[in-house]
Amino acid sequence: MLFVPLPFVIALLLFLRFVALLRRQEVGNRPFLALIGLCVLQSIAVGLRWGYDVTAIRFVLPVLAGGLPPLALASFQSLIHRDRADIRWLNIAPPLVIVALLVLAPGFIDGALVAIFVGYAVILLRLAHAGPDGLDAARLDGAAGAHKALLIAAFALCLSASFDIAVLLAIEWGYAEDVPMIVSNANLLGPLLVGLTATVAARAHAPSAPSEETEEHVAAAERDRDVLERVDRLLNEQKLFRDDNLTLARLARRAGVPARQISGAINRLAGKNVSQYINDFRITEACRLLRETDMPVTAAMLESGFQTKSNFNREFRRVTTQSPATWRAENRST
Repeated sequence: MLFVPLPFVIALLLFLRFVALLRRQEVGNRPFLALIGLCVLQSIAVGLRWGYDVTAIRFVLPVLAGGLPPLALASFQSLIHRDRADIRWLNIAPPLVIVALLVLAPGFIDGALVAIFVGYAVILLRLAHAGPDGLDAARLDGAAGAHKALLIAAFALCLSASFDIAVLLAIEWGYAEDVPMIVSNANLLGPLLVGLTATVAARAHAPSAPSEETEEHVAAAERDRDVLERVDRLLNEQKLFRDDNLTLARLARRAGVPARQISGAINRLAGKNVSQYINDFRITEACRLLRETDMPVTAAMLESGFQTKSNFNREFRRVTTQSPATWRAENRST
């Protein structure tokens, strides 16, 4: 029977995700495509090294591993409109460091990889600290999911670092025969989690639009009410909430107010994040359509600005405590 290493199965699963994302043909998804592609290559390389004992691959594996954390960071940076997290030079350094160590000091490679994975996990967690609103170039409908993906990606990097430490300890303590099993498990959990979270976050990426920044720097506390009134007027009069590609950055440009002021005003006055606030308008519109028309629930969902049934049903229950069908049955106009 042909032996198929587990990493090859992971590579196939991630490749299918890669193809599905590639078919969307969105420029903004390129960092996530590169990240998933790297996870596929790493899985294949691990399968060849530990499944078929292709020893030459040992020179390629650390370079591929060193490129994974920078690509993860670059991918999630693409969901941030501002340049506050832009440290491109840092994203180039790790693979170059690993290549240099391969030539000059191979014994330090494992320790360097652990430091790289943990360091980038900390950076990702710092990006996640701002919450879903920090991903202001993501569609509001997908910002929460992208934020969860960001947290899982940080966890996956820490997990990969822990497996690298386990490999070092296994060799040090004389259990070298367990290394293939440890590496296979690392490939199952680490790159798999990173690749899957990349596909989730990529779906939240909105089509690119010209960047505009206002020059006002007025304290948010003094402008909250005016900002919220301006946003409400824009949403009510122009029905901007119906745009399923709406992002915080786009809403800020349309309102002529910095994104940070909008997020702060909504958080302080409404006690919600921007995604929940916009979804309240969408649910109100969906309720009107369900009550006043014969439109199917799915059509009402799309018409009100939602893209997925799961998000629509979750938000509908958050606002009304009922499912759309139950709410319509109880509130339908005669």
